[in-house]
Amino acid sequence: MFEGKLVRLRALRSEDAQHHLRWRNDPEVVRWATAGDPGFGPVTAEAVALGFDTMLRLNPRESAVLTVEDLAGGQVIGMVDYRDLDPYAGAATLGVTIGEREFWGRGHGSEAVRLLVDHLFGAYGLLRLELDTWSGNERAVRAFTRLGFREEGRRRKAVLLDGKRYDSVLFGMLREEWPSRG
Repeated sequence: MFEGKLVRLRALRSEDAQHHLRWRNDPEVVRWATAGDPGFGPVTAEAVALGFDTMLRLNPRESAVLTVEDLAGGQVIGMVDYRDLDPYAGAATLGVTIGEREFWGRGHGSEAVRLLVDHLFGAYGLLRLELDTWSGNERAVRAFTRLGFREEGRRRKAVLLDGKRYDSVLFGMLREEWPSRG
Protein backbone atom coordinates (compact mmCIF):
# COMPACT_ATOMS: atom_id res chain seq x y z
CA MET A 1 0.00 0.00 0.00
CA PHE A 2 2.56 2.64 1.15
CA GLU A 3 6.28 1.98 1.03
CA GLY A 4 9.30 3.73 2.47
CA LYS A 5 12.93 2.67 2.74
CA LEU A 6 12.43 0.53 5.86
CA VAL A 7 8.74 -0.35 6.05
CA ARG A 8 5.59 -1.00 4.12
CA LEU A 9 2.12 -0.14 5.41
CA ARG A 10 -0.60 -2.45 4.18
CA ALA A 11 -4.20 -3.25 4.95
CA LEU A 12 -4.87 -5.32 8.03
CA ARG A 13 -5.54 -9.03 7.39
CA SER A 14 -7.21 -11.57 9.65
CA GLU A 15 -3.95 -13.53 9.99
CA ASP A 16 -2.36 -10.45 11.61
CA ALA A 17 -4.33 -11.25 14.77
CA GLN A 18 -1.64 -13.69 15.90
CA HIS A 19 0.91 -10.86 16.00
CA HIS A 20 -1.42 -8.54 17.90
CA LEU A 21 -2.08 -11.30 20.44
CA ARG A 22 1.65 -11.81 20.98
CA TRP A 23 2.38 -8.07 21.29
CA ARG A 24 -0.50 -7.42 23.65
CA ASN A 25 0.76 -10.18 25.92
CA ASP A 26 4.36 -8.95 25.91
CA PRO A 27 4.78 -6.87 29.09
CA GLU A 28 7.46 -4.66 27.52
CA VAL A 29 5.29 -3.84 24.50
CA VAL A 30 2.35 -3.07 26.80
CA ARG A 31 4.61 -0.89 28.97
CA TRP A 32 6.04 1.25 26.18
CA ALA A 33 2.99 1.37 23.91
CA THR A 34 0.41 2.20 26.58
CA ALA A 35 2.24 2.84 29.86
CA GLY A 36 1.04 -0.53 31.09
CA ASP A 37 -2.65 0.12 30.41
CA PRO A 38 -4.42 -3.11 31.44
CA GLY A 39 -6.99 -2.46 28.71
CA PHE A 40 -4.28 -3.15 26.13
CA GLY A 41 -2.90 -6.30 27.66
CA PRO A 42 -2.60 -8.96 28.73
CA VAL A 43 -5.50 -10.16 26.63
CA THR A 44 -7.02 -13.46 25.51
CA ALA A 45 -7.10 -14.77 21.96
CA GLU A 46 -10.89 -14.49 22.08
CA ALA A 47 -10.72 -10.79 22.98
CA VAL A 48 -8.26 -10.13 20.17
CA ALA A 49 -10.54 -12.01 17.75
CA LEU A 50 -13.49 -9.83 18.75
CA GLY A 51 -11.44 -6.67 18.32
CA PHE A 52 -10.09 -7.86 15.00
CA ASP A 53 -13.57 -8.50 13.68
CA THR A 54 -14.28 -4.81 14.29
CA MET A 55 -10.91 -3.57 12.97
CA LEU A 56 -11.30 -5.48 9.71
CA ARG A 57 -14.61 -3.70 9.11
CA LEU A 58 -13.56 -0.14 9.90
CA ASN A 59 -14.61 2.52 7.42
CA PRO A 60 -11.35 4.12 6.20
CA ARG A 61 -13.15 7.46 5.89
CA GLU A 62 -13.27 7.44 9.71
CA SER A 63 -10.53 5.14 11.00
CA ALA A 64 -8.21 2.30 10.06
CA VAL A 65 -5.53 0.01 11.42
CA LEU A 66 -2.65 -0.74 9.05
CA THR A 67 0.00 -3.41 9.39
CA VAL A 68 3.67 -2.38 9.41
CA GLU A 69 6.00 -4.79 7.60
CA ASP A 70 9.79 -4.68 7.53
CA LEU A 71 10.77 -4.21 3.87
CA ALA A 72 14.01 -6.17 4.13
CA GLY A 73 12.44 -9.41 5.33
CA GLY A 74 8.69 -8.95 4.90
CA GLN A 75 8.13 -9.63 8.61
CA VAL A 76 5.09 -8.12 10.33
CA ILE A 77 6.59 -5.83 12.99
CA GLY A 78 3.83 -3.52 14.14
CA MET A 79 0.81 -1.42 13.39
CA VAL A 80 -0.25 2.17 12.84
CA ASP A 81 -3.74 3.52 13.08
CA TYR A 82 -5.80 6.63 12.66
CA ARG A 83 -9.13 7.32 14.29
CA ASP A 84 -11.58 10.10 14.96
CA LEU A 85 -11.08 11.37 11.41
CA ASP A 86 -13.31 14.43 11.24
CA PRO A 87 -13.54 15.98 7.76
CA TYR A 88 -15.32 19.07 9.11
CA ALA A 89 -12.68 19.84 11.72
CA GLY A 90 -10.00 18.54 9.34
CA ALA A 91 -8.40 16.45 12.07
CA ALA A 92 -7.49 12.88 13.02
CA THR A 93 -5.63 11.07 15.80
CA LEU A 94 -2.75 8.68 15.04
CA GLY A 95 -1.13 5.80 16.85
CA VAL A 96 1.87 3.54 16.31
CA THR A 97 3.10 0.35 17.96
CA ILE A 98 6.17 -1.57 16.87
CA GLY A 99 5.60 -4.89 18.58
CA GLU A 100 8.77 -6.69 17.54
CA ARG A 101 11.42 -5.56 20.02
CA GLU A 102 14.38 -6.14 17.67
CA PHE A 103 13.01 -3.27 15.53
CA TRP A 104 12.81 -0.76 18.38
CA GLY A 105 15.01 2.31 18.02
CA ARG A 106 15.92 1.60 14.40
CA GLY A 107 13.63 4.11 12.65
CA HIS A 108 10.87 1.72 11.59
CA GLY A 109 8.21 3.34 13.78
CA SER A 110 9.19 6.85 12.69
CA GLU A 111 8.99 5.90 9.04
CA ALA A 112 5.62 4.21 9.56
CA VAL A 113 4.25 7.41 11.13
CA ARG A 114 5.76 9.51 8.32
CA LEU A 115 4.06 7.35 5.68
CA LEU A 116 0.73 7.59 7.50
CA VAL A 117 1.04 11.37 7.87
CA ASP A 118 1.83 11.70 4.15
CA HIS A 119 -1.27 9.66 3.35
CA LEU A 120 -3.62 11.53 5.67
CA PHE A 121 -2.49 15.01 4.65
CA GLY A 122 -2.43 13.95 0.99
CA ALA A 123 -5.54 11.80 0.51
CA TYR A 124 -7.82 13.43 3.06
CA GLY A 125 -6.58 17.01 2.96
CA LEU A 126 -6.69 17.25 6.74
CA LEU A 127 -5.63 20.41 8.57
CA ARG A 128 -4.17 18.80 11.69
CA LEU A 129 -3.03 15.47 13.09
CA GLU A 130 -2.38 14.55 16.68
CA LEU A 131 -1.00 11.73 18.74
CA ASP A 132 0.01 11.18 22.32
CA THR A 133 2.33 9.23 24.56
CA TRP A 134 3.40 9.26 28.17
CA SER A 135 6.34 11.32 29.44
CA GLY A 136 8.33 8.23 30.44
CA ASN A 137 8.46 7.05 26.83
CA GLU A 138 11.35 9.30 25.88
CA ARG A 139 12.04 7.36 22.67
CA ALA A 140 8.52 8.18 21.37
CA VAL A 141 8.80 11.81 22.51
CA ARG A 142 12.07 12.20 20.57
CA ALA A 143 10.72 10.43 17.48
CA PHE A 144 7.53 12.51 17.33
CA THR A 145 9.52 15.71 17.79
CA ARG A 146 12.01 14.73 15.05
CA LEU A 147 9.10 14.11 12.70
CA GLY A 148 7.92 17.68 13.25
CA PHE A 149 5.13 17.16 15.78
CA ARG A 150 4.96 19.83 18.45
CA GLU A 151 4.06 19.31 22.06
CA GLU A 152 0.67 20.95 22.51
CA GLY A 153 -0.21 19.98 26.02
CA ARG A 154 0.22 17.78 29.05
CA ARG A 155 -2.17 16.12 31.39
CA ARG A 156 0.00 16.22 34.48
CA LYS A 157 0.41 13.00 36.45
CA ALA A 158 -2.36 11.35 34.41
CA VAL A 159 -0.48 8.06 33.94
CA LEU A 160 0.30 5.62 36.75
CA LEU A 161 2.96 3.02 36.05
CA ASP A 162 4.74 0.90 38.64
CA GLY A 163 3.64 3.22 41.43
CA LYS A 164 5.05 6.34 39.73
CA ARG A 165 3.12 9.16 38.05
CA TYR A 166 3.88 10.42 34.54
CA ASP A 167 2.34 13.06 32.31
CA SER A 168 0.24 12.25 29.27
CA VAL A 169 1.80 14.28 26.44
CA LEU A 170 -0.23 15.48 23.44
CA PHE A 171 1.52 16.25 20.16
CA GLY A 172 0.04 17.96 17.12
CA MET A 173 1.02 18.94 13.62
CA LEU A 174 -0.64 21.30 11.17
CA ARG A 175 -0.66 20.62 7.46
CA GLU A 176 1.56 23.64 6.73
CA GLU A 177 4.18 22.31 9.15
CA TRP A 178 4.54 19.08 7.14
CA PRO A 179 6.54 19.63 3.99
CA SER A 180 6.09 16.66 1.67
CA ARG A 181 8.97 14.38 2.52
CA GLY A 182 8.26 11.93 -0.27
